[in-house]
Amino acid sequence: MKRTSLVVLLLLVVILVGGYFTYDYLKKHPPGFLIQLLTATKPPPPLPDGALAPLEVRDDFTPVIFSREVPGARVMTRDPRGAMLVSLTSQGKVVVLNDADGDGLAEAPKTVLEGLKQPHGILTRCATETSCTLYVAETDALKSYAYDSASQTAQYHETITTFPSGDGHYTRTLLMHPDDKRLLVSIGSSCNVCKEKDPKRASVVAIDLATKQASVFAKGLRNSVFLALHPVSGDIWATDNGRDIIGDDIPPDEVNIIREGGYYGWPVCYGQNVYDEDFDASPSLAEPCTGFTPAHIDLQAHSAALGIAFIPEEGWPEELWHDVLLAYHGSWNRTEPTGYKVVRFDLDTAGNVRGGPHGFVTGFMPEGGSEDDAIGRPVGLLVEPGGTFYVSDDRAGAIYRISLNAPPR
Repeated sequence: MKRTSLVVLLLLVVILVGGYFTYDYLKKHPPGFLIQLLTATKPPPPLPDGALAPLEVRDDFTPVIFSREVPGARVMTRDPRGAMLVSLTSQGKVVVLNDADGDGLAEAPKTVLEGLKQPHGILTRCATETSCTLYVAETDALKSYAYDSASQTAQYHETITTFPSGDGHYTRTLLMHPDDKRLLVSIGSSCNVCKEKDPKRASVVAIDLATKQASVFAKGLRNSVFLALHPVSGDIWATDNGRDIIGDDIPPDEVNIIREGGYYGWPVCYGQNVYDEDFDASPSLAEPCTGFTPAHIDLQAHSAALGIAFIPEEGWPEELWHDVLLAYHGSWNRTEPTGYKVVRFDLDTAGNVRGGPHGFVTGFMPEGGSEDDAIGRPVGLLVEPGGTFYVSDDRAGAIYRISLNAPPR
């Protein structure tokens, strides 16, 4: 049975058993146990032996398995000495990966922090090469740690602020604002679609690091899991996941340019300010989407766009400069699965779309396969100068290193 049909069937079963729930309510607030049941899949097939990753990339790139020992890998960042810090959200850990012998493959991960509550966003700010603050966004709080990059250890410093948590989306992602004074945190909705009671839900929140005060930076964003800065304009870009259970091809997932004070439509509108009649069939306004900011890019519905990163100039082919890469984690409730790849949109220097999406890393899902057949699900992207980028995979528990081949001599 297709998962979309299974969603409806299970909702009806819950209604018959519970009696006092309504179908409309359950569509908007599907219980956690139901989501876990529907998104559960068989374990993925093991990754092959050897360094080469079983992925398809451009002929001028080579994919290798940088690490196969990072279950639940999500966000990646560098410490000041170049080691890779990774959040293992499902494991409650932050680990560090080293490549001491320079062979392009990581040694066994070293645990930096453990016993955390669904850690996702991680970010370092350093006064010196060895004296750093490591910020970790758990699902219910932002905490800071004194991080020593020489010993690769972290000591708890303080809890800066707390986040609404419990129901709904649990990831919290971090990005330093260009003013270098505020830390931005994305906080997803508590539901599939609803009017939130807590204004920090379905928003990007700004935290003033000097005063520790948190304020809503932008809202109407159902679940903007990853954020990135455009390399030319300095604008803040974010992916956003559209609601479920109204069709295979609506609403689109989105890429938004996040402006302070902006309202991006959810739960009332989506994409290019299209009204969600399933959410509210009787709008109180004649034009209910007026004044909302439309998506910068509409994406295939249910792709579950997560990681976002821009391609720099240094060491990359000129035709790729400033293009944006997106990691499609992949659908769980679509008649025909979609996503399960990294795509590229061709952009001009101002960030306007000239073409795409183009498949950039594929092979996570075999042709005609189901969710159970996926070998992995891409999550985070770390793009670096020199023609190298990394993709985290929380299904296979791996990180892939994809590098531009050295030109022939």
